[in-house]
Amino acid sequence: MTDYAILIYEGVEPIDLGATFGVLSMARRIEPSIHSFGIAAKAGPVRCANGLTVLADYGYENCPAFDALIVTGGPGWPEAAADPLTQAFLKTLPEKVALASICTGAMILAAAGFLDGHAATTKTEVTGEERPPLTVLAEAYPEVTVEKAVAVLSDGILTSGGVSLGIDGVLYLLRRLHGERVMTESARILDYQRALAANAKALPPIGF
Repeated sequence: MTDYAILIYEGVEPIDLGATFGVLSMARRIEPSIHSFGIAAKAGPVRCANGLTVLADYGYENCPAFDALIVTGGPGWPEAAADPLTQAFLKTLPEKVALASICTGAMILAAAGFLDGHAATTKTEVTGEERPPLTVLAEAYPEVTVEKAVAVLSDGILTSGGVSLGIDGVLYLLRRLHGERVMTESARILDYQRALAANAKALPPIGF
């Protein structure tokens, strides 16, 4: 069994849940050993951006062991990045855990110090007067080498770009942990082959 924990919080973007829980759910049809669950500061209801409410399976205090953690993004990331409970939880993760983020989840990892000395990416496209998170990441965390990319793998930490690029990020994580067949077959049953093929050259080489 390979356990994937998905970190969610108030103001997480619903599409990021699709990129994580949705892709892993489909991937489980290819590799039944895949198991995923949601964690938040407390188990129970978590209100997403735009009003959707989802349930976190576990809180930080009763979360079981897991093999990989994916930190999601959304407009609630500044509060999550500043939350002492979330930061304490992240900083006590075992070194063996495969660490990944999608979209602005990278900002939460950066706040915990995980991205210092590493290359990373995050969301770039915004609306209105919102500042691009990629710019915010570069300015707020000068020790991070910020790249505009589909996904960046740096010393075992995977970050992926914004919103739909989270699908690529999770597929890439599947490739790292389960191999090429699981990634490509998962993309096939997602009807995502065309997008994955278009982005394939931009994905980093596998490494641990």
